[in-house]
Amino acid sequence: MQPIAIQRILGILLMLFSITMLPPAAVAWLYGDGAMGPFILAFILTLVTGLAAWLPVHRSRRELRLRDGFLVVVLFWTVLGLFGALPFVLYKDLGLSYTDAAFESLSGLTTTGATVITGLDTLPHAILYYRQQLQWLGGMGIIVLAVAILPMLGIGGMQLFRAETPGPMKDSKLTPRITETAKALWYIYLGLTVVCALAYRFGGMNTFDAIAHAFSTVAIGGFSTHDLSMGYFENPLIESVAIIFMLLAGMNFAMHFMAWRSLSIRPYLHDPEVRMYVSVLFIVAVITAAYLFISQSFSFGESIRHGLFQTVSIGTTTGFTTTGYANWPGMLPVLLLFASFVGGCAGSTGGGMKVIRFLLLLKQGVREVRRLVHPNAQIPVKIGKKAVSDRVINSVWSFFSAYVATFSIMLLILMGTGLDQVTAFSAVAACMNNLGPGLGKVALHYGDINDTAKWVLCFAMLLGRLEIFTLLVLLTPAFWRR
Repeated sequence: MQPIAIQRILGILLMLFSITMLPPAAVAWLYGDGAMGPFILAFILTLVTGLAAWLPVHRSRRELRLRDGFLVVVLFWTVLGLFGALPFVLYKDLGLSYTDAAFESLSGLTTTGATVITGLDTLPHAILYYRQQLQWLGGMGIIVLAVAILPMLGIGGMQLFRAETPGPMKDSKLTPRITETAKALWYIYLGLTVVCALAYRFGGMNTFDAIAHAFSTVAIGGFSTHDLSMGYFENPLIESVAIIFMLLAGMNFAMHFMAWRSLSIRPYLHDPEVRMYVSVLFIVAVITAAYLFISQSFSFGESIRHGLFQTVSIGTTTGFTTTGYANWPGMLPVLLLFASFVGGCAGSTGGGMKVIRFLLLLKQGVREVRRLVHPNAQIPVKIGKKAVSDRVINSVWSFFSAYVATFSIMLLILMGTGLDQVTAFSAVAACMNNLGPGLGKVALHYGDINDTAKWVLCFAMLLGRLEIFTLLVLLTPAFWRR
């Protein structure tokens, strides 16, 4: 363990993060909404803390080891999440406790989109912008984390994808250096955000809403500047734009890089994970639209419109809503919630368990059934045309087991704090899958649940975002043993 090197990096991160308080302060000045003070004060507090951590060790040049990498990644989200809560606490008109503020901040940075704030339509523009910016910054961090950093630590869906499966990613790696890879991904992320904002503006949003919603769409975050979310606009064109960019953001960003470099859509067409991703969303959308029409909830056209939008929004773990999907008939709310467990592709801003893992679990299940008929046969699990090693299959099963175990423990804790079964189950699922809206008492917001439940859900958001093992490994004695 290199505590000095970790302290130095943490100090730099905090100083850099303090700068992100300035754009909301500029928005407050531009709109004259009276919220500039909290952001300036938060900027100073964060900058001074970062300086205090960095200055004593700034000459140190010790290299990070593998264990340090785990700690830095976890600290990145936890410390920045806690400092990101400062503007919410300092702006007194919000009336948020530190628990609520930390919940909102972590929800933003992990791109979960669960909120404790109501009355969004009356809030200052600076606060609204800051929430959206948190998600956008979190989304960028997730892309770099998933594609460039977690594979170096030997975990994460991308590690499976890059190391063990065939396809365009394997044959032509992004760039030889991590800094160049991060830069390339940043350009793609920024480009998607700009195009999305222009499309929203063209679709009918004002400039502020267009930029704000582009931030949360490309980040798969789901925060909105209105209480009714996308339903506020009642505009099919805006919803169509959202569907397209949610779908794109839920795909592997390395795939976007490959498509951009080759000027071809073949990387998408030849990728088994993308095909599975689109297939799952298509099937769920057809079932949802058909059920809405048969149950006479909407007309034929409206059933397709709302069914498709909510399926893509929930399935990619974005969390935008056009209607109260939690009140839809029959099994639809639970079906959509289950779709969020599959989530987006590895290397995307989407949450959930990731499509590649479900694809491997499905293929492994089929292999076991075939083995019952042919007990002595050697039946490989293949992705594309290449066999996947048993080590990868075992790691996927390990992830699934850890996911179910931690999910069950948090569910019991939430029920122990007094939440009913539907609220507790959906809250854990929505936070662990980085989705946002749940069912029951958390269908609209999380402001009415107790503080203990909120901290448990903060932990669930971090678990989901950090692919579980990154966080769990810190809780093992072996990690801290010399």
